[in-house]
Amino acid sequence: MRIHTTRALAVATASLLTLGIAACGGTSKGDDNGAAGPASTATADPNAAIKEGLKIAFLPKQLNNPYSDVLAGGGEVAVGELKGEYKLVGPNDAAASSQVSYINTLIQQQQDVIGIAANDPNAVCPSLQQARQAGIKIVSFDSDASKDCRDVFINQATTQGIGESLAKMANELAGGEGEIAILSATPNATNQNAWIKVVEEELKKPEYSKLKLVKTVYGNDEDQKSFQEAQGLLQSYPNLKVIVSPTTVGIAAAARYVSSSNYKGKVAITGLGLPNQMREYVKDGTVAKFALWVPSDIGYLAAYAGAALASGRITGAEGEKFTAGKLGEYTIAKDGEIVLGPPTEFTAQNIDQFDF
Repeated sequence: MRIHTTRALAVATASLLTLGIAACGGTSKGDDNGAAGPASTATADPNAAIKEGLKIAFLPKQLNNPYSDVLAGGGEVAVGELKGEYKLVGPNDAAASSQVSYINTLIQQQQDVIGIAANDPNAVCPSLQQARQAGIKIVSFDSDASKDCRDVFINQATTQGIGESLAKMANELAGGEGEIAILSATPNATNQNAWIKVVEEELKKPEYSKLKLVKTVYGNDEDQKSFQEAQGLLQSYPNLKVIVSPTTVGIAAAARYVSSSNYKGKVAITGLGLPNQMREYVKDGTVAKFALWVPSDIGYLAAYAGAALASGRITGAEGEKFTAGKLGEYTIAKDGEIVLGPPTEFTAQNIDQFDF
């Protein structure tokens, strides 16, 4: 494997921790265009060939999380189509700084692309900047890193659209009035906080004037803690009508608690969930509706965006276009955002049409 001189220097001076994951052979780094960013002068060549053998690593918030597993699986499929080398690494917890050592190792391994769902938008920034200085392209997905630390961001849907959907479902399930609460992931989760902010703004509108958000709690995307937080909400707020959980771990844990309690039929659970996780709770009447996009498509789109970046077809600038395999053509929006599409609402009428 030939190593580009500037990348070798960046790696040598970073004094980075190696986690012992074997590096794979790949294409020469001498063909890289350099790290794109706010000050980059790189120009895109929309006709550039997509390189084969690209090393594309995925770093989700945490491993052994059903949502992250499905998402990363989509990335693996895309990397296979692109004839690249796929790698999956990550922590077992969603702590703010838990991803840093993995980024440092991926720099040493000379990856071409790092796809990351950031646990904290700022904690990962210094390491991501080192990666970009070494010529590695950074694609954030699902949960964004600071825009100065990555090239593009794959968003599930627009932040506004997701927040509006959550508020709408809560309002419908509460019958237009009453107390609601939010069970989120971690306090620092970029995507969760952005969606919750939209929900809070939506609740200021006249049509939601009779809804009251009494509490937002955090289950840290851990099943047992989320279960306990749901239990605590219902004990603290006996008049609670809806728990809104914009996290697949939280919504499943809350539904599991309510389904076996006296609150079943009295308190509604909604938010963002996986159909396969939520099917039993929809079938038994605990959950009437929830929403989500197809998570595997996020990973799939992230891989294609990373390959387009590493091949010079795009730089991350607004207005650039690229094709993402079966998903078709995408246009990069402001601040490097690429939106997958609108979320799907799942109910008893359609849930059996989905298998993920």
